[in-house]
Formats: sequence, structure tokens, C-alpha cells
Amino acid sequence: MRGVILAGGTGSRLHPLTRITNKHLLPIYDRPMISYAIQALVGAGIKELMVVTGGTHAGEFLRLLGNGTEYGIERLSYGYQEKAGGIAEALGLAESFVAGDRCVVLLGDNIFERSIQPCVEAFGRQKEGARVVLSRESNSDHLQHLGVAQFDGDQRLERIVEKPERPPSEFAVTGVYFYDASVWNVLRDLKPSGRGELEITDVNNWYVAQGLMDYDVIEGFWGDAGESIDAYYAVNDFVRGHARHRST
Repeated sequence: MRGVILAGGTGSRLHPLTRITNKHLLPIYDRPMISYAIQALVGAGIKELMVVTGGTHAGEFLRLLGNGTEYGIERLSYGYQEKAGGIAEALGLAESFVAGDRCVVLLGDNIFERSIQPCVEAFGRQKEGARVVLSRESNSDHLQHLGVAQFDGDQRLERIVEKPERPPSEFAVTGVYFYDASVWNVLRDLKPSGRGELEITDVNNWYVAQGLMDYDVIEGFWGDAGESIDAYYAVNDFVRGHARHRST
């Protein structure tokens, strides 16, 4: 299984911090944000990675990460997204890197307290299809800004609703997605959304409609550091506090 870290986008929700750098290079406590995504994948046993980025600061990733050996990466590749065409478009740049293997996709601004290794292992046992990682979020106002899982009576995923006015559950879709090789055909058939981008939610709902989507619910803290300035500092506060607790 190969890993793809998506670290592009304009970072407009973190302006003015992102006027001078890519948001995934901003610090979270004592190191760049991107390093947490790398740690999450390498710690889960994924040692072949591609980082997909874009914009005028793409070269900074190469200067920071080099060939990846310092981070425990065995093979590190880079992809460049020429314009902000959406998460699904960015994933499409990794097709030749994944080369028919399965992949785990991680949005580079997602920070997890717990290891995602159990999710990786669960997908390894899954014969086909896709998998998403959910996190319980009790704040309904916050859920209105996220992708939210809707279940049927047997707790099977029925669909994923993006930014719902009335959230159908308390389970937010985090930025970790697992796909088999059929994802590349799905991506080629996608149509741009109303904002002109290829949406990862449309990819996930394709798998849901085929009955090929499973999920895990991860415990502990999950934060999207790129969601807003407030979220960015909330993630910083958690990581700093967690690091101090471990050192005592």
C-alpha cells in the first residue's frame, strides 16, 4: 500500500499566514505541519509516499523533506498541481506513483492523536473498495462545515453529506481515505462541482453507491489545522499540551 499526502491549495482560510508560505509548512508546536502527516503514515507502516503540492512555495517541500530518509521514508516522490482544481484532481496526479497498488490518502493539514495503523490494517483485510475514517463531533455547528456520514438502520454508510445544514449524524469524515485501483477510473469520470473543482466527496459517494465503502471511527483528538485560524491555533494548543503531558 502506498501513501499520498495532499498538501496543495491556496490556504485562503489561514490568511494572512499563508501569504508567505504553503499552509502545510506552517508550524504546529515545534515542527512543520506536514511532518505530522508523514509521521502518521510512516508510523502506520506506509514507507512509500508521494507529496502533492502546488503554488509558488512547492520547492520548499523539497528543501524541507529532501529524499525523506530523515523521516523514515523509503521512497519519496513529489507531484505538482498547477492550479487549485480540488482534492480529487490532486489525487489524480498520483496514479503513476501508486501504479495499480492500493493507496491511503491523507490531507496534510489533518492531525490525529491516535495511530491510524488499525485503519490501515483493516483496509488490508478488505477485499475491494474504499474506506474512510470518521471522528465523532458533538458540536452540530462545527459539523455544518464538514463532510458528515449518513447511516442506514444497520449502521452502514448511506452517503456522505458535505456541509449539511442539518447534520445526519455526529460522525465527521476526516481527511484519511483508502482506495483500491478502481479509484483512477472514478476520477476520470468525475464532473466539476459548482465551484469548478473535482470533489473527493463525489469519489467517496461513488463507492458508497456501489456498496464498496467501509469505515472506521477513530478515537482521541482529530483536528483540521487548515479549517480556520481558530482551528489552526486549537490544533497547536492540543499538540503542545499533549507533548508536555508526555514529557512529565
